[in-house]
Amino acid sequence: MAYIKLPEGLPGIRGLLAFRPETAGPLGTLADALLHAPGTLSLGERELIAAYVSLLNDCVYCQASHAAIAACHFEDESLVDSVMKDAVSAPVSAKMKTLLAVAARVQQSGRNVRPEHISQAKEAGATDTEIHDTVLIAAAFCMFNRYVDGLATSTPTDPEGYRERAGFVATHGYSAVTRSAK
Repeated sequence: MAYIKLPEGLPGIRGLLAFRPETAGPLGTLADALLHAPGTLSLGERELIAAYVSLLNDCVYCQASHAAIAACHFEDESLVDSVMKDAVSAPVSAKMKTLLAVAARVQQSGRNVRPEHISQAKEAGATDTEIHDTVLIAAAFCMFNRYVDGLATSTPTDPEGYRERAGFVATHGYSAVTRSAK
């Protein structure tokens, strides 16, 4: 049960966005810029970073939500599952593995990112923009995860609900989600 009275039927961050619509817009805009706007990392790769950081933060709602959205973009749920189980041996590119490693370090503390981690990412083909975006996604998802879990929002257990919502988000983005939460 949530620590504050949230609208019925809106789990996770969706209830929080409906509770404070004045913050929903900026948070939706940030999520769109990080995860849905054009970029050199694919939409699936960016969602995968968000899901992975959420997994490391033990934020079940965000991990399940963003894993489902990543799977929707990749059209491959097993790929996403493999990263969630073991990012080092998952069948993703060397560049993606190094970016996930950077994201994991940011999740622990931004100060845990060292020059050698950035060098490894660059050697694997990551651009400065991709490294920047990875760090910002990881940092933002630490905030989003703590927002969701810090207020004990509801977390559905049925994976099908996450899959259904994933298609909407993958197609329409996060600003549409924040508008629908009002």
